[in-house]
Amino acid sequence: MRVLPLTLVLVLVLPTCLMADDIPLTSRVSAVTLYPQGATVQRTVPFTVPAGQHDLILLDLPQDTDLKTVRVTVTGAKTGSITTRSNAQPPRGDRQSAVIAAAEAEVERREEALNAARADIARLRLAVDAATAQAAFLAHLGQGDGVAAQDVETLRSMAQMIGAQTLAASEAAHDAARVATRAEADLKDEIEALEEARLALAALVPEDGNRAMLTVSITAADQTDGTLDVTYQTWNAGWSPVYDMTLTRATGALEIVRGAYLHQQTGENWEDVALTLSTVRPSGQTRPSDIGPLLRRIGTPVPLMRKEVLGVAMDSIALSEPVVAPPVVMASATFDGLAVTYDYAALVTVASGVDALRIALGTLDTEAEISARAVPLYDANAFLVAEFTNNMDELILPGETHYYLDATYVGMAQSPLIAAGTEAEASFGPIDGLRLTRTTLDREEGGSGLIRKSSDLTETARIEVENLTGETWFVRVLDRVPYSEQEELGIDWRANPQPTDVDVNGARGVLAWEFDIEPGAARNLKLDYDMQWPEDQVLQ
Repeated sequence: MRVLPLTLVLVLVLPTCLMADDIPLTSRVSAVTLYPQGATVQRTVPFTVPAGQHDLILLDLPQDTDLKTVRVTVTGAKTGSITTRSNAQPPRGDRQSAVIAAAEAEVERREEALNAARADIARLRLAVDAATAQAAFLAHLGQGDGVAAQDVETLRSMAQMIGAQTLAASEAAHDAARVATRAEADLKDEIEALEEARLALAALVPEDGNRAMLTVSITAADQTDGTLDVTYQTWNAGWSPVYDMTLTRATGALEIVRGAYLHQQTGENWEDVALTLSTVRPSGQTRPSDIGPLLRRIGTPVPLMRKEVLGVAMDSIALSEPVVAPPVVMASATFDGLAVTYDYAALVTVASGVDALRIALGTLDTEAEISARAVPLYDANAFLVAEFTNNMDELILPGETHYYLDATYVGMAQSPLIAAGTEAEASFGPIDGLRLTRTTLDREEGGSGLIRKSSDLTETARIEVENLTGETWFVRVLDRVPYSEQEELGIDWRANPQPTDVDVNGARGVLAWEFDIEPGAARNLKLDYDMQWPEDQVLQ
């Protein structure tokens, strides 16, 4: 008796259910956490496996999936190795959406109907040509040389036959032409129906056919039902806030309707997914900046080159003092790092490649103080401004804001971040009846040119605000005078009347006047300043 090797015996007696088995699964996006740039995508896939070792294979991950961010959780079985592949994956088979297949079939049916209608019209035109040719032949038949040799009875019979046949041919040509004309008019409806079918197909946004593959090795002690949860990051998606801000003039009520624009270009459609919006920015800076030592040195100053050496005309530049560029006003934003999260109650569908999908995030209501803001240095009219406090205990994020005054749309602008408890303002367009004029009455200076070498400069301006509306307005007028941080440059200014506020919002030299102006009234403001500096210096 032949003795088999022990390893072969084990292979023969082990149950076949313990052998490795490939189990292809079809997945779909079940939940998405969307960031301003990027998203965390979750796919939940149920499976049923017999006892043994198996490979769960997903062939429908988007092609551009960041495979390094793929994370897998398996319930119901023990997880083994995980393999990802973006190229050279097995064929997926025909996984076309049934809705898209139906839309393509409708386009094909409409195209066939249009082609059939055009063929019918062509046949009708051929019938017209045939009937016209028959009538022409009959007319020629009555003019032959042998007709004169016929007797009277024969000629009478021939004339009757030619007349009857010609009439029948002409009527047939007329009827066919009329039917063809009507069919060509109906053809317009067929063309429009085909175009609508094509647009309906295009609106479904067919998914990208290229996919990545994920293989998860599992081991089950018994036949089991389990769940495969896959999460990964994508950078081809995001969201941005959008607001509709409506001011009611009669009451000062301010309504802020919040929304969000969603977009994704992942190559697959998200259908009925649970959506969470987050202000976390995983694509941005995630760690503090490094700071190194600052080495400063001193040395012999480098002498300035004389203008004769430079070989250029520099009469207007004083070489004794280097030209210092004016300081640049920098914008500074501060955020405490607290992330805002919006859980959207309903399931959403976001097609790949669609420009934007807007969803609602709720409505905030508050009260605003209304005034007219006037900047006559730049504007010819005052603007309606609503000042309010964010007393809604949550952030108002920066975003696209559409402004409505009562029921009238007045424009769009990007709104800044408004933290809870802080004051803010919103503008609702110009007030055409509040006219602004700023006139320079007197300006005295010595010399000429861009750089003035005089040691004194005086300017006097008159500001006029005229109310041509039928109501009284509370107006806040803003203007400015120069300021100095050098002892050598002295600046004196005077205003009549005196401004209500100086250095508005911390801006040096910015002045504000506040007053009520009645219908038909005009208010004048006078502002002048004087600057003095040493003779050997220039005014920058």
